[in-house]
Amino acid sequence: MTYPPPRYTGDRGETTATFRTAGHPPELVHTGGGSAGYLATGATTNGQFGLYRWEMGPQPSGPAPHFHRSISESFFILAGTVRIYDGRRWIDAEPGDFVHVPEGGVHAFRNESGEPASMLLHFAPGAPREGYFEGLRDLADRSEEERAEFFLRHDTFWV
Repeated sequence: MTYPPPRYTGDRGETTATFRTAGHPPELVHTGGGSAGYLATGATTNGQFGLYRWEMGPQPSGPAPHFHRSISESFFILAGTVRIYDGRRWIDAEPGDFVHVPEGGVHAFRNESGEPASMLLHFAPGAPREGYFEGLRDLADRSEEERAEFFLRHDTFWV
């Protein structure tokens, strides 16, 4: 494996870093007492990756097994216990545990612990997952055809 071709061709470097404090409010608050913080979106990383802090309340929550055709997804557990399905079995992941799912890999996650949990979600390349997260809030109000189109548009295929 080698380094990819340069994306920056200048010779002095640039002052372009971003900083986000730990106390920054989440961009999305969802039912069940959870939230999502958009740490680095595909738009802010020139499409290289997306990084989100996913906070789950104590109520059971999380998507059923699915896969993505165009993006990989990784999980890094920050607090609590998150059950992650790796396509073969459910794993009780704890703080410091990491799971990477390549494109096409079946996966799912749940908080079934009865306690809050949080993790980092990393998508590569940087697809616009914010639209997916925000669209989940009113999905129940949509028709079956609208739900199918929503998941197709957001590269989510249920198994």
